[in-house]
Amino acid sequence: MNTIADTITVIQKELLETIHFPHEEVLSDAVLIQFRKYEAQRAMKLGNTYKDKVKVVFEDTEGIKMIETTVWGMTDNDLIFKRGMMVPLNRIHEIII
Repeated sequence: MNTIADTITVIQKELLETIHFPHEEVLSDAVLIQFRKYEAQRAMKLGNTYKDKVKVVFEDTEGIKMIETTVWGMTDNDLIFKRGMMVPLNRIHEIII
């Protein structure tokens, strides 16, 4: 049996500069979208307060990927990491704290 964990590619956050993100939302449930925003805010607080790393599972044009990093900020549309690297919120499946 295949699970989503079987299809995730773990990458280094430095590779985010080379990734192309489509504009479509990856989540279809409004409750999950709200929960993702809550988890993003929580990850940002943990990053800024304790320098804790989180795992961010997202989808680009090639498939599902994951990075482990510290979240430094967020906007209405993006999660921000060191060196201004970003992942669009609408491409994030899950934030694992």
